Amino acid sequence: MALSTVAQAIRQRAQFCCEYCLLPSQVSIVPFEIDHIIAKKHGGASESSNLALSCFYCNSAKGPNIAGIDPTNGAIVPLYHPRRDRWNEHFRIVGNNITGQSPRARATIAVLEMNAEDMLLLRDSLISEGLYPPNLDFGTSA
Repeated sequence: MALSTVAQAIRQRAQFCCEYCLLPSQVSIVPFEIDHIIAKKHGGASESSNLALSCFYCNSAKGPNIAGIDPTNGAIVPLYHPRRDRWNEHFRIVGNNITGQSPRARATIAVLEMNAEDMLLLRDSLISEGLYPPNLDFGTSA
């Protein structure tokens, strides 16, 4: 499968939203990126089961990280894995904040800086326009 075909399949599977923060791609002036969930430098493959659609903000903050520190208990835990984990089991949206329901989610929120001031302001605007949160249920399908 050609790279552009794979990229389009990834975008469609994600329903054109960031698989980390749920930002809809339609509201971003910066094109969304295809993220290696497990970075190539850590042995991650360029296969559908290791790829996720990511907004520029989440992908830039994530970099090659595959783990983070849970701010609640200080434990080092793996980051949220969009192909293996269900978003709704790990995260909640409360107002304009994304909150973590698990150590993995709390570490992911911290590493990806999901509640940075600019992201909170953006989500406020999207909420007022009825564009956030999108009505999605990300599953575990590869």
